[in-house]
Amino acid sequence: EVQLVESGGDLVQPGGSLRLSCAASGFIFSNYGMNWVRQAPGKGLEWVSVINSDGSGTSYLESVKGRFTISRDNAKNTLILEMNSLKPEDTAVYFCAKSRFFDYWGQGTQVTVSS
Repeated sequence: EVQLVESGGDLVQPGGSLRLSCAASGFIFSNYGMNWVRQAPGKGLEWVSVINSDGSGTSYLESVKGRFTISRDNAKNTLILEMNSLKPEDTAVYFCAKSRFFDYWGQGTQVTVSS
């Protein structure tokens, strides 16, 4: 059974940092690209970032470029999103999603950026 479990969300002040993790199980993690997707209150899903299977390639939503870094540890079956210089508009539930087909999702972790 495929499972994706996000953690690390919190309330943080503008300009602060957070590190989100996504623990994967039930599939060969190192074979698949992985995504981060977010959903702000009252809004639709917004893709944030993708990393390829071996971590050599990444891509970002324009508004998070230079502030967010996606990475992965294939030995630990873990996907990471480092978020710096956080802004109130980054407030959202953050999900990890498996592969370019977004075929499996985690339950999400809440990130709130507010003073």
